[in-house]
Amino acid sequence: MNPIPILFIDHATAMGGAENSLKLLLEHLDSKHWELHLACPDGALSEAVGGLNVPVHKLPLPPLRRSPRAPVNWGYGIRTLARIAREIKARAIISNTIRSTVFAGPAAKLSQTGFVWTMRDFWLGESEPQRLWFDKLGKQALCRMANAVIANSTATAQHLPCQSKTTVIHNGIAADHFKPSLNRQDSRAPFKLPDDAFVIGVVGRLRPWKGQDRFLRVLKYVVDAHPSAFGIIVGGTPFGPNSPYTAQLQQIVRENNLQDRVIFTGQLDDIRPALAAMDVFVHPGEPEPFGLVNIEAMAMAKPVVAFAHGALPEIVIDGETGMLVPPVDERAMAQAISTLLRDPLQRSVMGAAGRRRVEDAFTIERTARAFDEVLTAVCN
Repeated sequence: MNPIPILFIDHATAMGGAENSLKLLLEHLDSKHWELHLACPDGALSEAVGGLNVPVHKLPLPPLRRSPRAPVNWGYGIRTLARIAREIKARAIISNTIRSTVFAGPAAKLSQTGFVWTMRDFWLGESEPQRLWFDKLGKQALCRMANAVIANSTATAQHLPCQSKTTVIHNGIAADHFKPSLNRQDSRAPFKLPDDAFVIGVVGRLRPWKGQDRFLRVLKYVVDAHPSAFGIIVGGTPFGPNSPYTAQLQQIVRENNLQDRVIFTGQLDDIRPALAAMDVFVHPGEPEPFGLVNIEAMAMAKPVVAFAHGALPEIVIDGETGMLVPPVDERAMAQAISTLLRDPLQRSVMGAAGRRRVEDAFTIERTARAFDEVLTAVCN
């Protein structure tokens, strides 16, 4: 039996969480069963996927909001995507982001192929109530077009109006890529972190919704109670080193006298040494549709302290693989971290439990099998 041609679509030029998850999925879907194609703009994603023996079809997808050319751009993108689908005889178009979904649904109808909507984000109206009515209509229309919807968490799925079509498939990682045996002291040396320090850390782009400002305030509480504590902030800024948010973070550092207690690493190609350097991983941000980095931290056998909102309760088992605290309660987060600081054995037990949870529930092999089942049903 010949492989079945299917076409993934993504709008991004840079590599974000959705794009990294897509690349990993393309690496692990069965190439004997599927003839994989990707439509996306030129950029980091097309370059990354180009090395996987997956044909990449150039497809610029400009923003549609606040653009006077939105109707023209939308129509052109739909027709181009439909043409690609017909040329490769795709049995399904699979969107990977919200913007790509807006093109993929109509293109699937135009090319008379299946349509799978992968929902990896909270819809805009959930954070901008003034747009809720418009986005509700958009979700309803896309749900009608879709043969199947894949949500990356229950937190994401609950906002969709087509539950009967929706399957929750959690993101997965290549667990063997993350090795808990990586030496903590050796990993600390490049960041100039003391061997005997208690280190908490956060990973993510420097954006307000990622919560690095909250992390710094939490760190202040912890340092005041435990002078051995240090913090490490891993991530670059998409808006340059002089962005307003970066300036805000530096101001918080100065106001709280944390200059010698926190390290900003900038963007790292490999976050494993930074994770290995930590004693506790912290997730201080707004509700996440998933939060892949928490799984990566657990794969490195680090306990996770996070706010109990978004998809985090689906990832972290409170009291077993980490601690969940009331949303945006910075003092409660600091108290949870302090509890773990005082109990190295509990940290070790939670870290080991987190690693087992990743191996049981969050591997890319498991994710690929679940995608395979949905795609097979649509293509049949």
